[in-house]
Amino acid sequence: MLPKVVMVLYPHFSPFHLTVPQMVFSTKVDDKALFEWQTAAVSTDWVLGEGGFAVRPDGDLALLAAADIIVIAGWHDINQPPELALISALQSAYRRGATLVGLCFGAYALAYAGLLDAKSASTHWSAEQDFCQRFPCVKLDKNALYVEDDRLITSAGTVAGLDCCLAIVRQFHGVKIANKLARLLVVAPHRSGGQAQFIEQPLPRKTANQSINELLDYLRQNLAAAHTIDALAEHLSMSRSTFTRHFRKATGTSVNQWLIDTRMQRGRDLLESTTLSIEQIAAQIGLQASAFRHYFKVQHQITPQQWRKVFHA
Repeated sequence: MLPKVVMVLYPHFSPFHLTVPQMVFSTKVDDKALFEWQTAAVSTDWVLGEGGFAVRPDGDLALLAAADIIVIAGWHDINQPPELALISALQSAYRRGATLVGLCFGAYALAYAGLLDAKSASTHWSAEQDFCQRFPCVKLDKNALYVEDDRLITSAGTVAGLDCCLAIVRQFHGVKIANKLARLLVVAPHRSGGQAQFIEQPLPRKTANQSINELLDYLRQNLAAAHTIDALAEHLSMSRSTFTRHFRKATGTSVNQWLIDTRMQRGRDLLESTTLSIEQIAAQIGLQASAFRHYFKVQHQITPQQWRKVFHA
């Protein structure tokens, strides 16, 4: 008997979020179905999604009682908990042994149901602060593309849902079948790194301290040079302790950390827009190649070369 996957529909769903699991779990491999696929909603009426898309579910929430895997792909409003009937159905399904999957903001639905308390989870990086404040009992993994913890599987945003669904295929049908399915869908069977590589990196802001602003502009223009705290303090005619205090107050970080962050930002730009070697880029930003690779891996969980493969024009 095939594993039964039921996806929960909700008002104003994203058609893209719906089609990702639908494609993965309903596509045949070697003319053989891998899963039994159904959709469910609070009622059997048509469910209207974004852009005028509408789907009529295969049944109501009673379908969840027989599902092996229940998928919530995205969520329409992170400020709105699921209806009590859906929360109850999810809790009952989990208690009897079903696997529950929250893709992207779908993690919110599982968290609102209390299912993620004391569990590890992932969601879209843009909701990181809100999720942590709203659900302090959940151990949010801020980098993972997807996380599994005791039959609760959650993913980062949008396309990471595809990584997550393929991982579920591997779990139920093995690597060989999952790889075949990935080839049919023309996607990578597994992606390196986590969502840290996709998080927006804000530009260093101006500060209220004009002397520090001028110093930051100078540093940005001279990243290749070696800079010591004593020399920078002398540049502003300050003592070391006064300089470091003013710098942290103005920027919110230490001198060394600011230099690392700014050098990494410039390094990312050069990786994406030039064909310079890693050694040449490192030299331009004032680091040894080994140090550049180290700081880059710490910040993004992938190597500079992997970053270039993903983002180079």
